[in-house]
Amino acid sequence: MDETSLAVFESKQIRRSYDENTEIWYFSIIDVVAILSESIDPQSYWRKLKERLKKEGNETVTNCHGLKMKASDGKMRLTDVATVEQLLRLIQSIPSPKAEPFKMWLAKVGHERLQEMSDPAQSVDRAREYWQQQGRSEKWIQQRMMGQETRNKLTDYWSENGVAKGDEFAMLTNIIHQEWSGLSVKEHKETKGLKSQNLRDHMNEAELIFTALAELSTRQIAESDEAKGVVENAKASKKGGNIAKKARLELEDKTGKSVVTGENFLPPKKQ
Repeated sequence: MDETSLAVFESKQIRRSYDENTEIWYFSIIDVVAILSESIDPQSYWRKLKERLKKEGNETVTNCHGLKMKASDGKMRLTDVATVEQLLRLIQSIPSPKAEPFKMWLAKVGHERLQEMSDPAQSVDRAREYWQQQGRSEKWIQQRMMGQETRNKLTDYWSENGVAKGDEFAMLTNIIHQEWSGLSVKEHKETKGLKSQNLRDHMNEAELIFTALAELSTRQIAESDEAKGVVENAKASKKGGNIAKKARLELEDKTGKSVVTGENFLPPKKQ
């Protein structure tokens, strides 16, 4: 998971987390149950409901999984989460006058995403505005957007050639990143002191360029080899990442500076 935020329904907060590899939002089930059931103990309500649905063989409950989210005490705790589609099915099992308004709210959340898919310019404009508000330079923004376009072309190729979104996308991405940078995505984030933030949003210009070079090389090699499935694309990912690695090592040899750094765009910590 690479991005977390709060959604608001009728002044009530719902924790959610965005997985950039699968491009899916996951919502805290407990938060939704608390709103719909108005129970004084939503944890117990959900536990009993989950047990009943499991006995009935409900696949939605079986497919739900847990993610660590910030609890009311400020600590990261494991909580059950669900996608929009899973929530729509679960709502049918919770008698509540707020069920229909909540369904409409969920539809709106999904509609905003559909709007961006049908008109990508909206997504681009929102991203540019966000980065400008964060104080990024126009040069950095252009580099970030160019890298995203390169990334999109690669994931489009994967989707069209037998690679499944989710774990397989994440695995191939990690192979490319490990190969060119010498660090896994997780290790790179730790180097920069990041947790839920998007790694690419905190890369410097050189890191963005080498990431794009690695992904561009991977796609072109995969196309040349006509790679199919995750195994063949893993080989192409390693080759593509290695091309960027050689370029990185040569640049570092000439400049004496490391391309991969712990620099980030996080606000300074309050004393």
